[in-house]
Amino acid sequence: MRIEFPNAAREDFHWAQAQLHIGSAPDNDLVLATSQAAAKHLRIQQDRRGWVLQVLPSADRIYVNARPVREYALLRAGDVVSVGDCRMLLRDDQDPAGRPPMEVAKQQRGTVALRAVAGPLSGRVLPLQDSLELGPQGRCPLELPQGDVASLRIFRNDGQLQLEVTQPSERHPLRVNGVIVQKLALQPGDQLGLAMHRFVVDAPGMEPEPEIVLPEPRPEHLPEEAAGPIGEVWWLIVTAAVLALGIALVLLIRF
Repeated sequence: MRIEFPNAAREDFHWAQAQLHIGSAPDNDLVLATSQAAAKHLRIQQDRRGWVLQVLPSADRIYVNARPVREYALLRAGDVVSVGDCRMLLRDDQDPAGRPPMEVAKQQRGTVALRAVAGPLSGRVLPLQDSLELGPQGRCPLELPQGDVASLRIFRNDGQLQLEVTQPSERHPLRVNGVIVQKLALQPGDQLGLAMHRFVVDAPGMEPEPEIVLPEPRPEHLPEEAAGPIGEVWWLIVTAAVLALGIALVLLIRF
């Protein structure tokens, strides 16, 4: 993962370990100014759910995409974490433009929608049939700071889900998973960020189906059948019965 510091003269921060500690104390992985953060302010760790942010005890609340977080939050690439006046943009190390394309046949293209997870449209789900346009002339206007204007279009093309910026904004570029893009083939789970807006691509029909593992076939023969011929098995049973009867007779005569 990589952290960018928008509008700040600070180099990007890279890390690959399972945990990242952030605070003003010098033993943190990422050290912030004492005016911005407590000595031990927050921790980001990776588990089966993804990146999990934890606000440590005695630290002030932080904000993820302008929403206050008191204890825990799930993070994804493209989120903005604010600690004091420090803004940190999380982004993938890999440029999404370099990913191998994900193609889906027409008959299997399934449902695709944009789910707004932050910003003025938070909570809305925008379904896509063949095309979806966002902006002044689109289905849903995008409110931007200081009256800025931007437009984008998402459409299907040759089995892919394509994103195109039709009217860019210089002050608020469109980002996918934290990376500035103009055109891109989208994949399920991508997060689109434009100013305070955040949209997640929900496309269950494009995701590969889970592999079905069939149970091992049952053996054609029982284990005792594999031990020897059928006659041999019955001979053993008869022998055991005769021995048991003989022992019983000896004990009866003796007593």
